[in-house]
Amino acid sequence: MFGIGMTEMLLIAALALVILGPKKLPDLARSLGKGFAEFKRATNELKSAIDLETKAEEDRYKAELREKYMEKAARLQAEKGAQVVTAEAQMEQSEGTEKEQAGLASAETVAEQDKETTPHV
Repeated sequence: MFGIGMTEMLLIAALALVILGPKKLPDLARSLGKGFAEFKRATNELKSAIDLETKAEEDRYKAELREKYMEKAARLQAEKGAQVVTAEAQMEQSEGTEKEQAGLASAETVAEQDKETTPHV
């Protein structure tokens, strides 16, 4: 404790006993004990207040991040939904074009077959 050994502590206690006397020394020790207890309580209260404030700030930060990421996720989901709708429209359009092309091809095939099977007069 503070680099003071047991012999030094006994020497300080003996000097305090000689200087203050046996009547005032217990009162001084009691006052010092109360002072240290008050100091310890005050430091614990300060530590608790700092911890509470830090936790509250951390919770606010987490809530901000959560809100930010939820907005980003919603925006990305909306963009993805728009891309899906666009992709579906393109697929439907290409399917329609393919059907039209298939219909034209089959009509041409039927016309060619009719020409081949129809006797030439």
